[in-house]
Amino acid sequence: MMDRFLSTVDDALRTVFAQHRGTQACPTVPGDATELSELDKKEAGALMRVNHVGEVCAQALYTAQAFATKNEALRAHFQKASAEETNHLAWTEQRLKELGDRPSLLNPLWYAGAFGIGLLAGRLGDKVSLGFVVETENQVEAHLDSHLSRLPSGDHASRAIVAQMKDDEARHALDARELGAIDLPPPVKGLMTLAAKLMTTVAHRV
Repeated sequence: MMDRFLSTVDDALRTVFAQHRGTQACPTVPGDATELSELDKKEAGALMRVNHVGEVCAQALYTAQAFATKNEALRAHFQKASAEETNHLAWTEQRLKELGDRPSLLNPLWYAGAFGIGLLAGRLGDKVSLGFVVETENQVEAHLDSHLSRLPSGDHASRAIVAQMKDDEARHALDARELGAIDLPPPVKGLMTLAAKLMTTVAHRV
């Protein structure tokens, strides 16, 4: 238990404060160069900051759920999903730098809040925890789809990243459903939607 606790703390510190490197190359669109005006760069930067915050929260959720479960196989599944989400974290971080923008100043707060929610979901049982994954990933997938329509049309670099992230999130939701996720009650889904809206609105600016 102590080893798991220390590993969880280490994951939190690395997620919030370390520079990240993915195990997969950042998605690109061959032959399509990205040329943006300053206004387009600003908008793309704000959207990618929101996506980066989403990946910080994903790390927190999966880390908390891995900590909470007593099922070793499920813990391994959460840890694998977290590792895959690290690619997204690295890609969005890299893209923010390319756009001359920065991550959210509130990332420690976002991480702490998401970790608490993930821990609560995990304590309610594995099927509830997996159901939370399904609903979270479904909402993230819809959110990323909206960003594909909002990103500047000439921002091929950001659009390639977001498109790959969207595919990965859909797969994570499918994996969780196959592992026995239950469908969460509508009021819970509504609260999750409100929380996500608050996060995306604030992160777009701060």
